[in-house]
Amino acid sequence: MELTKKTHACVRLEKDGQTLVIDPGVFSEADAAVGADAILVTHEHPDHFDEERLRAGMAANPGAEIWTLAGVAEQLTAAFPGRVHTVGEGDTFTAAGFDVEVHGQLHAVIHPDIPRITNVGFLLDGSVFHPGDALTVPQGRRVDTLLLPVHAPWNKIAEIIDYVREVAPRRAIDIHDSLLQDHARPIYDRLIGGLGGADHGRLTSGTHTDIG
Repeated sequence: MELTKKTHACVRLEKDGQTLVIDPGVFSEADAAVGADAILVTHEHPDHFDEERLRAGMAANPGAEIWTLAGVAEQLTAAFPGRVHTVGEGDTFTAAGFDVEVHGQLHAVIHPDIPRITNVGFLLDGSVFHPGDALTVPQGRRVDTLLLPVHAPWNKIAEIIDYVREVAPRRAIDIHDSLLQDHARPIYDRLIGGLGGADHGRLTSGTHTDIG
């Protein structure tokens, strides 16, 4: 399995000639979903869900399908009948040759005055976990590679360190990082790497690594 980091929260995973893309949002490249056989969307915020990017991916591959929560699916079903699937916590399915489990229900708290929306995380092949915008722990599952939402309006670094400790992956790779200034990255690297208890790293957009 090969993982390619795209800008912000978007990643592409390739295995056995098939490609799966998670969360192509407005900060991601315009062609982030192009070439995908399957697209997963964790929630409706525009940095994770951009209809234009999804439409580009679906148009490029007439066989591509989307799996997402109800709030996103409702916006896409009419345009792509039979190709959009609604999922929620506890669901399992196969997409682009990946076995996918759905974990989590709600977005992290941004502020008590802001209502929480639905957010789901996706565990791929029992190994790679993308939590979206939440610090969800896949209960009863051993995560090898955690895609770590390192910087957001809803988190602080102490929470991120404790999240890595609780999930206890073999390694954590940063996502949700486009708002993080370059001069701050060494601080985050040192703290998360030193205190999280896992191999911690980050990829620049467009670079890839082998998983598993």
